[in-house]
Formats: sequence, structure tokens, C-alpha cells
Amino acid sequence: MMSPLNTQKLLLFSCISALLLALLGLILGLWLDSLVILFDGAYSLVSVLLTAISLLTAAYLNSPSSRRRALLSQRLPAIVIAFKGFVIALMCSVSFISALLAMMDGGRTINTAAALLFGVINLLACIGAYTVIKAQASASALVIAETKQWFMDAVISAAVIAGFFIAALLTYFDLSVYAAYADPIMVIVASVYFIVVPVKMMLAALKQLQTCPVQHSYCSCELD
Repeated sequence: MMSPLNTQKLLLFSCISALLLALLGLILGLWLDSLVILFDGAYSLVSVLLTAISLLTAAYLNSPSSRRRALLSQRLPAIVIAFKGFVIALMCSVSFISALLAMMDGGRTINTAAALLFGVINLLACIGAYTVIKAQASASALVIAETKQWFMDAVISAAVIAGFFIAALLTYFDLSVYAAYADPIMVIVASVYFIVVPVKMMLAALKQLQTCPVQHSYCSCELD
């Protein structure tokens, strides 16, 4: 079983990694005027805040006061995971609406070379973080939730690479008018696809809360 100290170290690693990627994504997204890069950066920033909550939760579960409040300690991981799922789902919904508005406004023309470079760097970083955390995720529901966040971020980065590669091809073949729609389309596709993961996280956590015994037992709150 994973020790509380190892759990906190992994969550801290996840938090710092997500913060660095969030700053990179937000800065480049604003510079390139790219919705999908902003989406990636915003997701990473939300991940930082949510991971910080998980870190505080892990610290609380290892504290003496946690042992005195056994029922709350049993239910707290599932409550945190349900909240994380809700926040990520909300972010996907807002991003979807923003992308639709951008589509109606004629799309976005951006520097595809810089966007592709960002996508590659971000993808490699996400795969690295996912691999490190996944290797230690078997015993902690909070850490399992972190792996799901990093998996989502990695796939977003892969989608960025694919989308901007297609946009670059369209521009090369003098179809830049269509390339301008690649950015918001990627956000729409990513939002629709990724809203499933946080919703499943939220529903699984709520189910655990419903089935968690009221007294004198331990609720692992693990997610499928």
C-alpha cells in the first residue's frame, strides 16, 4: 500500500509539473491567439488547483485530526474526486461555447509551426508525468485521479499536434481559409470527447459516497 508520504510527493510532483505546463500554454496561447493552446493551458492551470486540493486532502488524511473524524476521512477522497470531475466538466463546457463563437466569427489564423512545437513539448512532458504517476497509482484514489488528468492532457496535446499539422497542410495547399477553422474545431472535438472522463470520475465518486458505510469501516473510494 502506498504510504501517505509517497502520495503527497506524487501529488506535489503533479502540481509543479502542471503549473509549468499551464504557464507555457497560457503564454503561448495568448501570444499565438490560439484557443486550443489556451484550452490546454487552462486545463493545466485547473489541474494545478485541483491537485493542490488533493495534496491538502492527503495531508489531512495523514493528520491526527483525521483519525478523530473517521467518517469524514473515509468520504473525503471521493468528495474531492467528485469536485474535480465537476470542475473539469465545467471547463470543457465553457471551452466548447468559446470555440463555437470563434467558429461563427471566422476561425483563428495562427502560427502553425510554433503551435506544433508547443504540442510536441507538451505531449512529451505529459507522457513523462503520466508514466511517473501511473507507476505508483495502484493504492491511492487521489493519485489515480491524477493519472486520469494527465492522460487527458496528453491526448489534448496529441490532438493539438494532429490539428495543427492538418492546418499546416491546408495552408501549404492554399486553403488557409479552411485552416483558420482548425483551432476552434480542435477545441470543440476535445471538449466533447473529454467531458466524458470527468463526468465518469464524478459519477464513480458519487457512487462510492452512496455505498460507503456510515460507521466503523473504510471506504477506499477507488475509481474504475
